[in-house]
Amino acid sequence: MTKRTSAKYKIDRRMGENIWGRAKSPVNRREYGPGQHGQRRKGKLSDFGIQLRAKQKLKGHYGDLTEKQFRRIYAEAERVKGDTGENLIGLLECRLDAVVYRSKFVPTVFAARQFVNHGHVLVNGKRVNIPSYRVKEGDVVEVRDKSKQMALVLEAQQSAERDVPDYLDLNASKLTVTFVRTPALADVPFAVQMEPNLVVEFYAKN
Repeated sequence: MTKRTSAKYKIDRRMGENIWGRAKSPVNRREYGPGQHGQRRKGKLSDFGIQLRAKQKLKGHYGDLTEKQFRRIYAEAERVKGDTGENLIGLLECRLDAVVYRSKFVPTVFAARQFVNHGHVLVNGKRVNIPSYRVKEGDVVEVRDKSKQMALVLEAQQSAERDVPDYLDLNASKLTVTFVRTPALADVPFAVQMEPNLVVEFYAKN
């Protein structure tokens, strides 16, 4: 299980963007960074800085993955035939915690990781407690019967903050979802613009 070293809203403020589109994000009220030096005027970013920021934003969106985890996913995306940036997004969206989050079973990607880790999720009828588990096309992900009345599940279901993307076939009443297909970048409902092409450039140079 990945240790989250930054509060989720600090990630928002560090990036200067509401990367999950949450109404409670402090960026909605103050766009400067956290800490005593947050209000200093920012200089123009170099190409390296722009690429690094794109990588940090994408890593942050998926629960502030560690560099080791993210690099491993990138290396796999590079090996697969096709556009590396698109492959990277596809692999990130195939993670079980990402599917649980996109399906609105829980309110945040951090809650999704913990939810999976604590054994509340079944894949094709079997309990899976590994957040990075790779969901395949046609797999059915569901919330265990005993977990369907948990407060965070009910909160997420009632939230109008985000929609379930069309590469997931959700049965909201039964809390089951079928992973229909691996999405392309344009299919993923990011709250802010993600630039995996800059992530590819970052790793190509470093």
